[in-house]
Amino acid sequence: MGLLIKRFTITAVVLLVAALMLGQGNLIIYGWSDYIPDEVIEVFSQEYGIRVTYDTYDSNETMFAKLKAGARGYDLAMPSADYTSIMIKEEMLLTIDKSLVPNLANIDPNVIEKMYYDPNNNFSIPYMVGTTGIAVNTKYIKSYPRSWKIFELPQLQGKMTMLDDMREVFGAALKYLGYSVNTTDVNELQEAKNLILNWKRNIAKFDNELFAKGIISGEFWVVHGYGENIFYEATEEELKDIDFFIPFEGSTMWIDSFVILKGSNNVENAHLFIDFILRPEIAAMISDYLLLPSPNVPARELMEEEPVYTFEEMENTELIKDLGPDLRLYNTLWNEIRFGL
Repeated sequence: MGLLIKRFTITAVVLLVAALMLGQGNLIIYGWSDYIPDEVIEVFSQEYGIRVTYDTYDSNETMFAKLKAGARGYDLAMPSADYTSIMIKEEMLLTIDKSLVPNLANIDPNVIEKMYYDPNNNFSIPYMVGTTGIAVNTKYIKSYPRSWKIFELPQLQGKMTMLDDMREVFGAALKYLGYSVNTTDVNELQEAKNLILNWKRNIAKFDNELFAKGIISGEFWVVHGYGENIFYEATEEELKDIDFFIPFEGSTMWIDSFVILKGSNNVENAHLFIDFILRPEIAAMISDYLLLPSPNVPARELMEEEPVYTFEEMENTELIKDLGPDLRLYNTLWNEIRFGL
């Protein structure tokens, strides 16, 4: 996979410790696990003399619930688009001083255009953009449709998984049916529910945690998930048998952004970190680590690894939006699918 691994010399470590002792304070980030390379944080700390603490969450829901419950001390969070929208409405974020983030100019205007919830980047700065798709272990399957239809195939019963994520699974079904992943039409959602119930007969489980290990080991032959997770787990030899694709009907899109939280004690350092992340060489290092296409235009020329998919392959993906009160429609149908309620 060629993931970036850098070994700091004893001299570099001494310099880092000295910088922290003479430095400009702290920065506390609340983000997704394994999402920013340790090397990137170390270089930032060494350059600015800022001690960085990185706390993790496993879902937007977990992050949001913890912050709404009163968790304090965090400076930066990394919500996806729908939760960024919610946090803006809930007035949980500080306004970003864009004069302190000149490298924002490096972000692809096509990405910013999709940020309907924050069109002027007053509250959020995009970090990464991606999608979900399907991975097939070709050691066990030689012929298959590059389509969501694969989950209908009875001969694969018990050898497939889908994400345990309401919007992702509904998004897959709605795209397959030709509808928007953000529809609030009751008839379209009922049709999607019936399709998912049909898929449910064939899948072994809904799973967010072990789909990558499962497809690599051969325990499962088809999984719905994040391609970067699979490529991160697999060896070069194992990847020869993995075919990851975005179904031709399309899929969901996500945009994860940095936001500065109200109550931040290190606002200046938060701006410094965001601008640092947007440097082309740093953004390229991150995309090489994650094997994702970079939303940072000049960084694309500096990348050394081939991403799991390209922006061109994401052409038929659709951003998951905050649906407000209409999300209850999805919740009701999802509970019926998952628990028969």
